[in-house]
Amino acid sequence: MKKHLLLALLLLGSLAASAQYMPGKPRKKYTFPKKDEECQYVLNVTKNTDEDAEVDACVTRVAYRPYLELLTEVEALKKMNSWADTTYQRRLSQLPAGGLLVVTMYRRGGANADPAYLSVVAKDKDGKEVFNVPALPEGQGRFWNRDLYVSKRAIPFVKTETPQDLTLVINDIKTKQTFEYVVKTQ
Repeated sequence: MKKHLLLALLLLGSLAASAQYMPGKPRKKYTFPKKDEECQYVLNVTKNTDEDAEVDACVTRVAYRPYLELLTEVEALKKMNSWADTTYQRRLSQLPAGGLLVVTMYRRGGANADPAYLSVVAKDKDGKEVFNVPALPEGQGRFWNRDLYVSKRAIPFVKTETPQDLTLVINDIKTKQTFEYVVKTQ
């Protein structure tokens, strides 16, 4: 009898520790936007990469790569791979003028890591919408670790007249959450 009771308590304790995410639960926000560890051009407004997010298995990251960084990469690849001029010109013409926005999502279960659940909107300091993607290209997530799956999408970003800070809002319709960032465009 004691073994069954102990086993039941351990099972309930492990279920409580694995804390499933509650859809619609709003994310906490930093008092001041926090600089992202992986990308110098992005500031996190919502706390979406902390331990709570990892327990919920609901992490979304954003990275911004400006045009000049992409251009430097293509030029280095040309030298390293001895590309012909046509290959270099083709790669050069494929570079997005506003840079590249890379959205990475970590979710529990491959079907939950579908980027089609995410919509991306960017607004300038006046609140004017300058960029809107209603849904990212769909696809299944690939296995990352333990029970997490990852999906990554790179989308061309908007070119701004002058370098400025844009407020980027990512809405996840599956988890009913909103992730907010500040992107310093170049």
